[in-house]
Amino acid sequence: MHERATIYDERPEDKLAIRMLRALDVCFARIYHQLTVRAPHHFPRRGAGILVCNHTSALDPLLIQSVSPRLIVWMMAGEYYDLPILRSIFPILEVIPVNRSGRDTGATRAALRALSRGRILGVFPEGRIETSRELLPFQTGVALMAMKTGVPVYPTYLDGTQRGKEMLPSILTPNKASIAFGRPFRLAKSANSRHELDERTMKIKTAIVDLSKRSCERPGAR
Repeated sequence: MHERATIYDERPEDKLAIRMLRALDVCFARIYHQLTVRAPHHFPRRGAGILVCNHTSALDPLLIQSVSPRLIVWMMAGEYYDLPILRSIFPILEVIPVNRSGRDTGATRAALRALSRGRILGVFPEGRIETSRELLPFQTGVALMAMKTGVPVYPTYLDGTQRGKEMLPSILTPNKASIAFGRPFRLAKSANSRHELDERTMKIKTAIVDLSKRSCERPGAR
């Protein structure tokens, strides 16, 4: 019991390397890319959760992390994990590589372990980058994890000029982006029937759609 409490109480945000990386990210995302926060986050200081967000570009994780005091443990396409510049940084940030060629049970187990350690897990449930402001169909894996663990879901919506750009231009070219966080909610555990899983997946998607509508109506706040 004592060992489990020790693991849970560990805050990766307190590590010097992560604090330094976050400081660089704040300058890069909030100043260079002019990120506007339209609705603030609701993360507690401690405790697990799943952040779900629409996917506009390769810049998205940097934008979201720059306004989060909590480390977000991202589930990321495996082909990016071995990029020479980033392969030494991703382990520090506890990034979870995902094989997109099929169902990756290893990545799912790693995500559940991260949640058991009190981490905020970051997921793009569309599975690929949007080509327009219309959300793509959501994969059911995030709803299944939320139902299995009972942790809160944190809906998030991104928009901005980073849309429609390839990986390097989206990161290196200055953009104007905006972000809105919604109120967290939990998904009730169930027998995990396909109908219930689809229903709860739609609940997550609807929360992000609602955020997109409200963020268009609300004036930005730095």
